[in-house]
Amino acid sequence: MTQKIHISVGLISTHASLQDNETAHAIYDALPIESKVNRWGEEIYFSIPVQLPESEDAREVMEVGELGYWPAGSAFCIFFGPTPVSHGNEPRAYSNVNPFGQIEEDATQFSEVKDGERIKIQQA
Repeated sequence: MTQKIHISVGLISTHASLQDNETAHAIYDALPIESKVNRWGEEIYFSIPVQLPESEDAREVMEVGELGYWPAGSAFCIFFGPTPVSHGNEPRAYSNVNPFGQIEEDATQFSEVKDGERIKIQQA
């Protein structure tokens, strides 16, 4: 059974499906998490109380709506468009992230999120 999470920030309330991998399980087990978001181009990220190494499938180029865990900063990342290091319109992380899930609805709605807004992630 696929694990699902609920994400709320500002007026946005959405769900994501998690992959069946170590990163997803560790983050799911640490929920609920509340934090302040940082905005970096068309990505938001925030520190979480999870410490994991880089996974074998870690990468920089992501898909719109994909969730990644950034081991270098112990951060939860939501990609919804190009970042300052992108080539064209691809979402690209600063450095390798562990992919672990996908937003189920339109991820571009996160473009409304402002730096410093409070975000809450919980089990769905």
